[in-house]
Amino acid sequence: MKEFFRQQLARYAARQGELEFLLSREDIMRDMEQFLTLSREHTEVSAVASRWARFGEREAELADAQAMLADAAQDPDMLAMAQEEVDACTAELAQLETELQRMLLPKDPDDSRNAFLEIRAGTGGDESALFAGDLLRMYTRFCERRGWKAEIISESPSELGGYKEVVVRIVGPHVYGDLKFESGGHRVQRVPATETQGRIHTSACTVAVLAEPDESVAVKINPADLRIDTYRASGAGGQHINKTDSAVRITHLPTGIVAECQDDRSQHRNKARALQVLSARIQEKDRAERAARDAAQRRSLIGSGDRSDRIRTYNFPQGRLTDHRINLTLYKLLTIMEGELEDVVQALQAAQAAEQLAALEVGAAA
Repeated sequence: MKEFFRQQLARYAARQGELEFLLSREDIMRDMEQFLTLSREHTEVSAVASRWARFGEREAELADAQAMLADAAQDPDMLAMAQEEVDACTAELAQLETELQRMLLPKDPDDSRNAFLEIRAGTGGDESALFAGDLLRMYTRFCERRGWKAEIISESPSELGGYKEVVVRIVGPHVYGDLKFESGGHRVQRVPATETQGRIHTSACTVAVLAEPDESVAVKINPADLRIDTYRASGAGGQHINKTDSAVRITHLPTGIVAECQDDRSQHRNKARALQVLSARIQEKDRAERAARDAAQRRSLIGSGDRSDRIRTYNFPQGRLTDHRINLTLYKLLTIMEGELEDVVQALQAAQAAEQLAALEVGAAA
């Protein structure tokens, strides 16, 4: 392991001792907020420190096994035993090194949050709307596989099926962290159901994944900057949904950002949900502007996440999915469309981790 990482890990071990001392003080319980903050940090630091301690143990055991190997040249039984121990130590050390390096990476505080998933039809007319429906189904199936809850907040169905636009709230552990790289342009190549001559068409949708804001630190919105309109909801819901102005549309006048919700029969609950979506979109706008400034200095491997980027192609005739940001190609498109996105998600996360590790090494060398 490189010296830079060893120094970082040694600091974790030292910090663990400091935190244990602070948490053992009798006066710590007088400030519950500080106690909880230190407890959370202790949990995170201890996880790293324990793996680092295990790494040190296995390094020492490897050195002993290598010495035994050198001394056992004339004893076949001892030689085999020593080689087995060397191999076991080497394999575990490689695994521990990978884990520890990942643990040192900067963490996005929003990764553990719930998220809003927005899908919009783009070029391609009716076929684009149908593809938007296919993407919604793919993500919904993925949510089911993860045990997440997905609920539609607002929708604009297409006449032939699919959606012109749909917004879904997804609730569960690490939702934003697993889905944030889905933001961008998704292109599909296939023969549409409406095509009579069997020609392959290319259509596109845009996807945006927004972290649900923490209410305690959410963007502060001045009520005077909002225009709130109510209207009658459309779609399924029986007689009631068409007789009351329960749907809510909120416009943030300074930015022109709009959010709406018609999922609930209660205008009050729709308004609260629309404000959540609006806050998430304003927060994402701020995040995108910061990312754009950072990208002027160094382009991110995973891409800016801007929804105008073409990030992925779904080629149905070849059964191929290609993620253009990391040059990933998988010939299992049909299973992916059934929600088996794990390989894609893990590849994108691994690519980001590799880039962060490289940046840490460059920073340490500077």
